[in-house]
Amino acid sequence: MLASPVSPPSTFDAEAVRASVPALHQSVNGRPLVYLDNGATTQKPRPVIDRIVRYYERENANVHRGVHRLSQDATDAMEAARERVGAFVGVDAREVVFTRGTTEAVNLVASTWGRENVRSGDELVVTMDAHHANFVPWQMLAEAVGARLRVVPVREDGSFDRDAYAAALSSKTRLVALGHVSNALGTVHPVADLVAMAHAAGALALVDGAQALAHVPVDVRAIGADFYVASAHKAYGPMGIGALFARADLLDAMPPYQFGGDMIDEVTVERTTFAAPPSKFEAGTPHVEGIVGMAAALDWLDGLGCDAVFAHEHDVLAYATARLDALGGIRLVGTAPGKVSVLSFLVDGAHPYDVGALLDQQGVAVRTGNHCAQPLMTHLGVPGTVRATFAVYNTRADADALVAAVAKAQAMLVG
Repeated sequence: MLASPVSPPSTFDAEAVRASVPALHQSVNGRPLVYLDNGATTQKPRPVIDRIVRYYERENANVHRGVHRLSQDATDAMEAARERVGAFVGVDAREVVFTRGTTEAVNLVASTWGRENVRSGDELVVTMDAHHANFVPWQMLAEAVGARLRVVPVREDGSFDRDAYAAALSSKTRLVALGHVSNALGTVHPVADLVAMAHAAGALALVDGAQALAHVPVDVRAIGADFYVASAHKAYGPMGIGALFARADLLDAMPPYQFGGDMIDEVTVERTTFAAPPSKFEAGTPHVEGIVGMAAALDWLDGLGCDAVFAHEHDVLAYATARLDALGGIRLVGTAPGKVSVLSFLVDGAHPYDVGALLDQQGVAVRTGNHCAQPLMTHLGVPGTVRATFAVYNTRADADALVAAVAKAQAMLVG
């Protein structure tokens, strides 16, 4: 099913948004840049860049350790950012653990909660379309402790197979690992319902929100997730920073992930005790500039009006999908209803890498390959796809440029 084009939101000024993102205003290979690799990372708006610069110019110091003014200012900025990030997804600040990103957040849970609670004979449930970062840690944990990894397939159009998921749950299930939005297909999973089903089976649920934070409403409490993970750089923030959002009681019970400074309560020759969460999981000097940059990105996104942002992105995706499909000789991969952001496709008779290289020559940046979702690609019987991913600053003109570039690539590769 193709998304239906809708009228662009009349109150949304995409050109004003574009004007605030410096990286968009450059040429690549002699052509104006058309940036459609937002699923890999988004470009950064001026308020985020300025906030990071201000931190380095006025607040740079190590946090939580100094009595001098800069250290206090840096600490205040970091903890205010924690409050802001938590509020954006509907959790308390004490339930926000800063990590290097989604990948580290999943590994933290697998290495702490997982090692403490998953035993031989237990089962872990993952989905076929999971990013490797939310698949491999559970596969490795299952192998290490003798648990069973159960993989839920997706339907041919990329939509979630609720019946297969229900069949995978049992009294042996300890945790389900779900994606909120598929990075390879753009499918939006009904995570609140799926989490409730996991809880009914006596299992906990971890939701990967890396591709959701910038594209759909996220309320961790409403979803009911025990663990929710996300990255800043896919939501207009800096690279190298993200967060684990977790229930306070779970964080209290989990052992530390790493050991070092700032996560200690007391150290003696005989023993060490640890600080309360979230400090217990944030060993070492934190990425303070990234943390304040993440908060600035969410402020910026909030200021645009999330409903207007989502409506605009839906319009551009639907328009691009319809125009690309009309070319002929195109296989759309992932056509589930209600999908967001992602347009994955194949050009008949051409390898995705060749198509991507020709698009780059025309200034159109897309992603090609398996998108860290090899089990899904194998399941769908494709080597990979060309993936165009849209963000708030993309427009119908960008979609037109994509379609024109694909048509030219078709002519060059398949005649």
